[in-house]
Amino acid sequence: MGQGQRERVATSLTGAVGEEIGGFLAPVDAELERRYPGDPGTRQPVHTVYVPGDDFAADTLRVWGDRALAALDEHAPDAASFAAVIGLDGALAEDVYGRVRAKLEREPVEDLRVDFEDGYGNRPDAEEDETAARAARLIAAAHAAGTAAPYMGVRVKCMEAAVRDRGIRTLDIFLTGLMDTGGLPDGLVLTLPKVTYAEQVTAMARLLDAFEKARGLEPGRIGFEIQIETSQAVLAADGTATVARMIQAAGGRATGLHYGTFDYSACLGVSAAHQTSDHPAADHAKAVMQVAAAGTGVRVSDGSTNVLPVGPTEQVHDAWRLHYGLTRRALARAYYQGWDMHPGHLPTRYAAVFAFYREGFARAADRLARYAGRAGGDVMDEPATAKALAGYLLRGLDCGALDIAELAGPSGLSRAVLERFASPGHGNLTGSA
Repeated sequence: MGQGQRERVATSLTGAVGEEIGGFLAPVDAELERRYPGDPGTRQPVHTVYVPGDDFAADTLRVWGDRALAALDEHAPDAASFAAVIGLDGALAEDVYGRVRAKLEREPVEDLRVDFEDGYGNRPDAEEDETAARAARLIAAAHAAGTAAPYMGVRVKCMEAAVRDRGIRTLDIFLTGLMDTGGLPDGLVLTLPKVTYAEQVTAMARLLDAFEKARGLEPGRIGFEIQIETSQAVLAADGTATVARMIQAAGGRATGLHYGTFDYSACLGVSAAHQTSDHPAADHAKAVMQVAAAGTGVRVSDGSTNVLPVGPTEQVHDAWRLHYGLTRRALARAYYQGWDMHPGHLPTRYAAVFAFYREGFARAADRLARYAGRAGGDVMDEPATAKALAGYLLRGLDCGALDIAELAGPSGLSRAVLERFASPGHGNLTGSA
């Protein structure tokens, strides 16, 4: 055999067989592409803060940041005292504490929802009308001034008959107000609570479709989150996972599934003292949500704790330890977002998130750089692992736990490279960093 020639490899099947299989699976290929497009690759906030509609004001974001800083000043004025409270490793204490304070000064809230549901209550129609219009004006003004949180929006009343019309009207007023003051901003988020049937999700999608048509918007421009707060949202009467059907019922508009700790627990008969995000019933619900959402591009969010860090220092410290532990537990389970109910929760939210990423970033960056350069190591990584490593590092960058300079220095990883590995199928995954 001459140089450069290869030995012929024998086969038994004709090309027609592959063509037949391809034709047979073409509908499946299309279905996979439609139903499981993968993560959108956009930033996911580490938390959602909700503020009752009548409490929301132009300075709400700054007030929350200032109150969180004041809590640190009073109850943990330095890195050592804060680390002692939450059990943070001493080597990380100064760095994490400094980053927490800087975050509270620069961007105290990543995602804010003006609440017209549980946190607002029943008000005269005229009052809710004006409050919804005011929320639109304030959010539009914040975006114009560059002071808005990365994500902002409203939670309206649910699609149940008793409050349906009120929820529709509030949403219409809010969206109309945004359109009339500059258009829909980037980072707009809407939340539909207490969903029990997939048809309620379909109704929300139809409502938004009607609004887009009325205002000449691109179809599908407006997405929304679905709150999972009832047993029926997890398990339907026929034994199927309702939440999976809800994602499809949204027609591509679903952006998130948010676990409602207290409504869901109460729905299952869990006593008030045990309505926590680490209850076995909560773990089951979130596991079903996580599997249903995997690959669809819909993000999953944990719920909240109602134990507030208020009162004497010892009581604040107890609440901080609880919140920090629950947040770290959620992160380990790949619930990268949760709900915070009080400004005092912000220090431990960011401390838990920053520690989670800073503890492992050097190792993750080294593994990804070795994989990108096809170098050996003590872990046999593969494309799926590289995707997870890149996603981990990107989340750390987005929230402020990491800086791109400290990744690019020792590992040579740029953000573009991280994004390429985090989204397989979009560019070369094995090129050098």
